[in-house]
Amino acid sequence: MSGTDKDHTVDWQFRVSGGRNSGEWKSIPVPSNWEMQGFGTYRYWSDWDGGLAPDREGQYRYTFSVPADWQGRAIEIVFGGVMTDTEVHLNGELVGPVHRGGFYEFRYDIDKHLRYGADNLLEVKVTRFSADKSINLAERRADFWMFSGIYRPVWLELKPSEHIERIALNAAHDGEFQAQVLLDGIEGADSVEGHIATLDGKRIGRRFSAAVAPGQREVILAARLRDVRPWSAEDPYRYKVVVELKRGRKSLHQVEETFGFRTVEVRPRDGFYINGRKIRLKGVNRHSFWPDSGRTTSEAISRSDIELIKSMNMNAVRVGHAPPDRHFLKVADELGIYVINELTGWQDAYNTDVGRPLVREMITRDHNHPSIIIWANGNEGGWNLELDADFRHWDRQKRPVIHPWALFGGIDTSHYETYDCCASSLFGGSELFMPTEFLHGLYDGGAATGLDDWWNRMLRHPLAVGGFIWAFADEGIVRDDQGGAIDTAGNSAPDGILGPYREKEGSFYAVREIWSPVYFPQSELSYLSEHFDGTLRVENRYDFTDLSEVKFSWELWQFPNPHDSEAAHEVISQGSAKTKEIAPGQSGNLALKLPKNWRTNHALALSATDSHGRLIHTWTWMIASPADTARRMFGESHGVVEAENNATHIQLRSEDLTLLIDKRNGRLAEVMRGEQRLSLDNGPRLVEGESKVENVSLDWEGDTPVVNIRYQGELRRTQWRLHSNGWLQINYAYGLPPKHQARYMGVTFDYPEEKVKSVRWLGRGPYRVWKNRLKGMTHNIWQNDYNDAITGQSWIYPEFKGFFRDFHWATLETMELPITLATSNHNTFLRLFTPAQASSPMATQVDFPSGDISLLQGIAPIGTKFHPAEAHGIQGALNRAGRLGQWHEGEMYLFFGTLPN
Repeated sequence: MSGTDKDHTVDWQFRVSGGRNSGEWKSIPVPSNWEMQGFGTYRYWSDWDGGLAPDREGQYRYTFSVPADWQGRAIEIVFGGVMTDTEVHLNGELVGPVHRGGFYEFRYDIDKHLRYGADNLLEVKVTRFSADKSINLAERRADFWMFSGIYRPVWLELKPSEHIERIALNAAHDGEFQAQVLLDGIEGADSVEGHIATLDGKRIGRRFSAAVAPGQREVILAARLRDVRPWSAEDPYRYKVVVELKRGRKSLHQVEETFGFRTVEVRPRDGFYINGRKIRLKGVNRHSFWPDSGRTTSEAISRSDIELIKSMNMNAVRVGHAPPDRHFLKVADELGIYVINELTGWQDAYNTDVGRPLVREMITRDHNHPSIIIWANGNEGGWNLELDADFRHWDRQKRPVIHPWALFGGIDTSHYETYDCCASSLFGGSELFMPTEFLHGLYDGGAATGLDDWWNRMLRHPLAVGGFIWAFADEGIVRDDQGGAIDTAGNSAPDGILGPYREKEGSFYAVREIWSPVYFPQSELSYLSEHFDGTLRVENRYDFTDLSEVKFSWELWQFPNPHDSEAAHEVISQGSAKTKEIAPGQSGNLALKLPKNWRTNHALALSATDSHGRLIHTWTWMIASPADTARRMFGESHGVVEAENNATHIQLRSEDLTLLIDKRNGRLAEVMRGEQRLSLDNGPRLVEGESKVENVSLDWEGDTPVVNIRYQGELRRTQWRLHSNGWLQINYAYGLPPKHQARYMGVTFDYPEEKVKSVRWLGRGPYRVWKNRLKGMTHNIWQNDYNDAITGQSWIYPEFKGFFRDFHWATLETMELPITLATSNHNTFLRLFTPAQASSPMATQVDFPSGDISLLQGIAPIGTKFHPAEAHGIQGALNRAGRLGQWHEGEMYLFFGTLPN
């Protein structure tokens, strides 16, 4: 009747009551949301305004024909989803009661209303607001974009007059199988038979059957199979069951369902179990949403989204706050992801009379998906306690039912608590806990920020079931009334780990490493020890998979100097490795058979790939230290350097390079290369704290002038050497008082960002980091072009500005001359400028330090939407000096212009 998804549609006639393109009959693709097709009005958040919105009603018309030989069959028209109240007429006759509820599949018997062998006129009236107040409160007054219209497919289902209406399966992981077979129109049929087969058609076990009598509406088929392969997110093995309605040997009707043998248990004050094994859920919240089509999506989008979810090493998704598309659950079964399926009710509930048919519609459509392990009755107070029994009535598998953000069903799902909460719940309680929303993303905050602390603590706690990050993707829509701009409704919708078109933010990679089922304790280090013998300790954090099933491959890399090559790295040698059997929850060793001269290389990269060919993660370690890298870049120095000491400045000259050091503050005042002046100046100075010059002297080490500056304050000294090969070497030291707390620790320079074009650098990248989101990045040479992107408001990734981890060297391409900066210090962050931030960023506001280009030993964390960074663990705290204070000696090198070979 309609198309199948957003990319395959059929035009129907349409008229909307108000807003854009209103008042006249035009064509509209079905399925679609009318707002996204140029009709009506765009609305976010509270859609309910007393029913006064101009586009409160849409009318559809579609003409179709059916063959004459369909007469005598059972025919239904099925609507996959319509927002919100739907009234259906066929050939001028009302086919059934108005359907209320926008997220559910519903159907009508229409065989008595059809004209066989002739044209039929279908008329559908859709009102974006419901006549039922509780539906408007549950569905329309909510924190997401509001859409209208026939947004999921419409089709006809044709069955024999005697037929199987549906089947509801209960297949346990031990091979116990039961099928409830619902029948209709039974007159002459006398049996129902079934068998189970693999997806390629190989039958397993024996046939099973049950007798049927005229008028009978239900039979139960049961079997016990041996040696079945259970379904799990790690091994989503599926079977199919074929059920036939028969009269004697004649098959009257046959249906087939794909399913998995899978068992779900909540063991109070013990754990959450799948197939008899205690598991932890690593999840995210996702809406059915696409920026240019609203809630009309496609199987291709569902597949891509689940692949992205699994590539973050997640194993679960909550489909907040409504049942998803059919194809999403189909792909979830196939690829393996645990699903919390949710009855809508954002913060208000359906009343009982309205909610009961919607619970039935949700469960009867989705019952047989092994991916569904939990039902959610509403959200954040939007649950109706009288409906809990309906879930148990319709679900033969008796899956757990939860009330998201409450303690119910043996699981505390409290939302947006802090890391150290609470006196008698979560980490401090005696109940299972699983926040169905936590670490609320906003712009570049939340999501992976704080996750490392949360997850490490959850791993240690026996009652932690896991958690679900809010949210999967920024929900911005393409506005045709704003020139195609993407609108995220201010800070209401940029909550995602990914952008609207699934652009990857830095949190994507951090989540992948933190939630990796393969964990190397040594991954907490950036550099390999000289005592490393090629053996890594490894922990198995899978629930079912032995690490012997994981493939490991390693490479030894060498990096070119900045002037040598545009390549990121050169692979010098490579190999593979396997562990012996290491069961879930156990640890063992992974031995890499590295060549004897492995220490002559610059870095080691190790990748893990699961049994399905999916990359788990790539870890990298530097072999070369920053000092090694700096020496390799520096080369030899032969020549004359001149120095002049006057009243206010010290001048250093080598060939056509001239530097001025201001004696009044001890900072770089001017750089000249020939006739070109560079704008780098006013440093190095501390990013936080004041220091006053105490003494300046010009000394000599052979032919090299040395400028020594001593200070009163936290910056204690700087020492300058201009080498004849053009490299400027600056040594500095600062000391912080005991237990001193600071957002930043390090030194900085000024440089006008409008003169910058790009940066090429060696370090962990290519994305920026925060103090409480350090993971996910890998060592390499990266190239980032200048941008001033606001994460979640513009989607140019990676962001150019921010903090970059484990810095060795960087070359800034500018409108003046290239500027190369290097360090000899381990664990140094490169700070590039101050990112633009949204006007109302809530707790994701970060105060950046003074200056533009900085070398830092301590950087700032970032908060979530609702909480400052310190509320989510120790990594979110300020940097703190030790009990006896903090002393740091730094060394940097600067080159102005094109590096010599």
